[in-house]
Amino acid sequence: QVPLVESGGGLVQAGDSLRLSCAASGRTFSSAVMGWFRQAPGKEREFVAAISRSDGSTFYADSVKGRFPISRDNAKNTVDLQMNSLKPEDAAVYYCAAKYGVMGVTNLNEYNYWGQGTQVTVSS
Repeated sequence: QVPLVESGGGLVQAGDSLRLSCAASGRTFSSAVMGWFRQAPGKEREFVAAISRSDGSTFYADSVKGRFPISRDNAKNTVDLQMNSLKPEDAAVYYCAAKYGVMGVTNLNEYNYWGQGTQVTVSS
């Protein structure tokens, strides 16, 4: 059973908004750090944003800071990524991930649980 399931990807135009959601399945990840990563064709997977489920601390890549707020709903066991002012360079497969501890939140190798990804396509 995949512990994390992403939804909300799709095809949009540059400047549009899209909201991704990550639902935890089988585990609550109540004290975890939940992160979003993305991977474009031919590129390495990169950190986008993360949030602490326990105290709500947030972390962002410079490329999305101010455009992609991350939020959590502990009652629903979900973490959302609101993507605003999308650019063609934001197009990628977006992955949700989870880890314990706030050290290394931008390092994908620190994350133990991953979703299967959702495609985001941005046309210019």
